[in-house]
Amino acid sequence: MTEAGRADGVPAVRLRPVAEEDLALFRRFATEPGLIGLDWTGFTDPQAPARRFALDGWLGTESSRLMVEVTDERTAAGFVGWARRDFGGPTWCWEIGIALLPEWRGRGIGSRAQAMLCDYLFTHTPVQRIQAGTHPENTAEQRALVRAGFRLEGVVRACEFRDGRWCDGLLYSRLRTDPPPP
Repeated sequence: MTEAGRADGVPAVRLRPVAEEDLALFRRFATEPGLIGLDWTGFTDPQAPARRFALDGWLGTESSRLMVEVTDERTAAGFVGWARRDFGGPTWCWEIGIALLPEWRGRGIGSRAQAMLCDYLFTHTPVQRIQAGTHPENTAEQRALVRAGFRLEGVVRACEFRDGRWCDGLLYSRLRTDPPPP
């Protein structure tokens, strides 16, 4: 899935499956404090991404990841992921997330990649709802989600344990029936 060249100064990006050479990037996110920003929850197993890649190439039925690649430079800027979230009974949605390397943040890549991921999921799965959460202090991600066509639903109180305390989160959603982002 590739985006054409952009006239607005935002680098063109594409989403592509994870390749073996991308595993080093996943190991960095697992072992470098602060690289993932506010989502750092402590060290995690640096070999877990390789085991998951060997299992299904990060393209599973319950959760998956795709690389966000800057097309002109043919370099991975980060990744997007999605996981199934159940509401009980037959009702479920996708919850998406993104992690970009610091040098690619603030350039419009995140909103483009998240909008492309939503288009992909709405095209290839029957889901009606896609949701994304972020931190109240992450105003850049809040703006990116709105640019990607998401709407703020509200505050999820004390939903995350981070930095030794319980923190609130913000929940955004995009429905299949919502107008596409500009």
